[in-house]
This record gives sequence, C-alpha cells and structure tokens, in this order.
Amino acid sequence: MILPSLVARDEQARERMDDPRCDPRRLARTYASFRPVNAAVAGWRRAYRRHLRPHLRAEGATTLLDIGCGGGDVARALARWARRDGYDLRVTGIDPDPRAHDWARRRTPVAGVQFHRKLSSELVAAGERFDLVISNHLLHHLNEEQRDGLLEDSARLARRAVVHSDIRRGRLAYALFSVATWPLFPGTFIREDGLTSIRRSFTAPELRARIPSGWTVSTPGRFRLLLLHDALARARR
Repeated sequence: MILPSLVARDEQARERMDDPRCDPRRLARTYASFRPVNAAVAGWRRAYRRHLRPHLRAEGATTLLDIGCGGGDVARALARWARRDGYDLRVTGIDPDPRAHDWARRRTPVAGVQFHRKLSSELVAAGERFDLVISNHLLHHLNEEQRDGLLEDSARLARRAVVHSDIRRGRLAYALFSVATWPLFPGTFIREDGLTSIRRSFTAPELRARIPSGWTVSTPGRFRLLLLHDALARARR
C-alpha cells in the first residue's frame, strides 16, 4: 500500500457517493453500513456523554438538530442513548440530498426522531431554534463559503451548544482505515470514500486557522476533531 503524503488537504478529491449518478445499489449498501462504521470510528458515544448529555433537561424535552444527517444513524443513536439515560431528546435530522432523505425516512422509526429534506439556511430563515446542533463528517465536504455558512447557521440555530464532529487527517488514520476496511463492506463506497474523506479532512491547526471567534477545536483522540460552540456562554456575555 502506497500512502499519500497528506501534508495538505486534497480539496479536489470527490467522494463517489456525492455523485448524483452513482450506482444506487452501492449507495444503499453504503447507507446501510454507516451505523457500524460510525459506531466504530466516529466517537459519538463519548461526544454524547461529554458535550451533549450535560445539556439535556431533567424535565421536559430537549431538541437537537443533526445537519447533513445522511442515513440518520447518528440521529437515531443519540435519541436511543438519551432515552436509556432517562431524558426526552427530540432529534430532527436534515439533509438536502433526496437519496439520503429517502433512506433515512424509510428506516424503522425511532421515538422522537424525524427527518426533513432541508438546508440549515432554510431553518434559519424560518426562525427555527434548537437546544443543540450537531453534524457528523460534514465539515470536510464543504468549501470555504459553505463551511462559513454552516458555522453561522449553527450559531444562530443553537440555544445551548454546537458539536461538529469530523475526521482528523493523518497517515496513520489513512493506513489503519485502508487495512481495516479492505475485506469488509463489499459492494459499497465505504472504503473508497472513507479514504477520500481522510484526504479531504483537516488537521487541528488547519481547522483552528479557519474558524471565527467563539469556536474551539477539540481533539478527543488521534483520529477525531470536534468543532465546538458554547451558545450559552456566548449569550451570557
């Protein structure tokens, strides 16, 4: 296996599943594989405990928006974890891609979870607000203008906190993902697009250099980045 240098982001690389003409059967199998892949690598259980659960209301419902929710596996997992912990978390997942929205909508319903085919800018324009706002593996997909728009929308939509989780680019991450997925997920875009995602992703210093004031970058592990915004602290200023 020949490793790319990964010194700089490969902003020209494109994930196959983002192509509207990609094989719909492979795409469906890819959506179906997101749950085990995210459970293994995305670190949302830890992020939930540290950054989301402290904001959940002991009484009444807490609302959460998942931007770019894809197949909806993270949205459903968060609702299940909160319910097991005795909280009422109402999760709204949005994605502008009709294929992702259709997949998410057709899965077995989870109490408190709903999906809409929308952009975050549409929710801002409609005056919507949520206690918490998250995204998973979305930042590396966006160009600079789109990323700035996401952060602005997130800050406007969130009453309490924002957690954008993404991959941390590195040669070890690339090598391990390549080896670990080689025999797995046949007939999907998981391995190919996962490696592309790593090439497109940020390092912590790169991301810190591109974010406005009021945002912080956390590195909860060697392979993860969290982009955080404390809306409550900002509101108290």
